[in-house]
Amino acid sequence: MRADPHGKVKAGMLRSDSAPLIICFGDSLTAGFQAPSPDNPAGLETPYGGFLQELLGTAARVAVSGLCGELTGEMTMRFRRDVLDHRPAVVVILGGTNDLGWNAQPTEIMRNLMKMYESALAAGVEPIPVTVPSLRLDGDFSTGEGRRWLGEHIARRQVLNRLIGDYAASKHLHVVDLFTATAEPETWLLAERYSNDGLHLTTDGYRLLATLLYDQVLAARFGRP
Repeated sequence: MRADPHGKVKAGMLRSDSAPLIICFGDSLTAGFQAPSPDNPAGLETPYGGFLQELLGTAARVAVSGLCGELTGEMTMRFRRDVLDHRPAVVVILGGTNDLGWNAQPTEIMRNLMKMYESALAAGVEPIPVTVPSLRLDGDFSTGEGRRWLGEHIARRQVLNRLIGDYAASKHLHVVDLFTATAEPETWLLAERYSNDGLHLTTDGYRLLATLLYDQVLAARFGRP
């Protein structure tokens, strides 16, 4: 399953059967973007929604609405059209990586994420917040300016992720901690196995996200095929 070029949920993506609908909503990490690499020379997109559909079988329908390069403020503007108007049972929300890249403050990003969480709850849709993964850079960042730069970027991700976790706890929502699951515990860098280009995930990384969602949240709600 692929996101369309505009990140919209097309009618053709939604089968006409009566199974409950899950929408995976976000930016390039939802679209499954991968830069060309030895393991994926064509740079084909591998959205985690496709892996999630395999795990769920016929228990639910999965649609992907991901737009590369999107900021959380832009996500809020299309949330009703691309999520709520389709009346899903569940929406998985992953956003903030691009905002952090533009040095937006975690509190500002969280305000946008909360708008989507609250809109979903008000519409009777279960939001599943996902934490933002870490990043990985080549070269020696163990000393000097490079170490400070990298530490600041990882720290801002951790601040945002704590805000996401605190909000989820206050609303009794499930949260999937993609950051911890894909980071090296010694350095908090995105683990090499899951790092496609330092920012996006490998196929293994996207598959892991689907597995976390299924095992921690969705299998209990929709059953196992």
